[in-house]
Amino acid sequence: MSYSHHYNELDSINDTRLVWAIAINMLLTLAQIIGGIISGSLSLIADALHNFSDAASLLIAYVARKIGRKSADNFKSFGYKRAEIIATLINLITLVIIGIYLIYEALWRIYEPQIIEGWVVVIVASIALVIDVVTAILTYKMSKDSINIRAAFLHNISDALASIGVIVAGSLIIMYEWYWSDTAITLLIAAYVLYQATTLLPETIHILMEGTPKNINTEDVIKEMMIIDGVINIHHLHIWRLDEHKNALEAHVQIKNFNTYKEIKNQLKNLLKDNFSIVHSTLEFEIQHCEKEYC
Repeated sequence: MSYSHHYNELDSINDTRLVWAIAINMLLTLAQIIGGIISGSLSLIADALHNFSDAASLLIAYVARKIGRKSADNFKSFGYKRAEIIATLINLITLVIIGIYLIYEALWRIYEPQIIEGWVVVIVASIALVIDVVTAILTYKMSKDSINIRAAFLHNISDALASIGVIVAGSLIIMYEWYWSDTAITLLIAAYVLYQATTLLPETIHILMEGTPKNINTEDVIKEMMIIDGVINIHHLHIWRLDEHKNALEAHVQIKNFNTYKEIKNQLKNLLKDNFSIVHSTLEFEIQHCEKEYC
């Protein structure tokens, strides 16, 4: 079996997993909203909104994966892989909005408390917990290689924790009529949602802003490049990420003898690829270093 065939087969399996995860989470969201309205539980509705954001996140990730597989063309010369990064940004911003909304609703409940049906809360949240665990299993392997799926996986884990929290709140209402616990759990869910979003946002924005990969030190790259025989100076160096897996570099390389530039270029490109995972490098060679913009 060829690598390409194996890769396409694996993609097909992962896509199927995503479709199933999206479907069961959408059904769960509907069930939780109905259960929350019937029981009067804000924490259950909060968990439903969080779960809906996960389902939407998976749907956006699924579409972005499809777009990202398109080959490079004249319109997108680097390809469409960054569609997944854009999808991640959309999902995280949505999470922030949901988290703020949940906090607002929870604080409002303090002034207008409601009677809550504890058994409905416990039953629906228990079903949600099972589905959250199943979704996490479906997306676990994929989360290792994709920031999109990693975000969705973390959301599912937080959903499972939120469902546990809702079960606890429902149990406290049944046993002690502690209706305030529903509001407290909602605030905890909202805080965790915001935490998850703000954890991944910096990395996502860093990629879109073409920042230098965190695991690459520019000075180390220059030092390694200077080791190559014939290289005198490295300047105008830029390193960025094409997507979450591919690094790119451009630089001016001052060399002693222009007749040896082909050999030096091959050595530099191999060094960059092997030592820093830089798969796309553009090197401009010059004999005399010029500080001006145009030489």
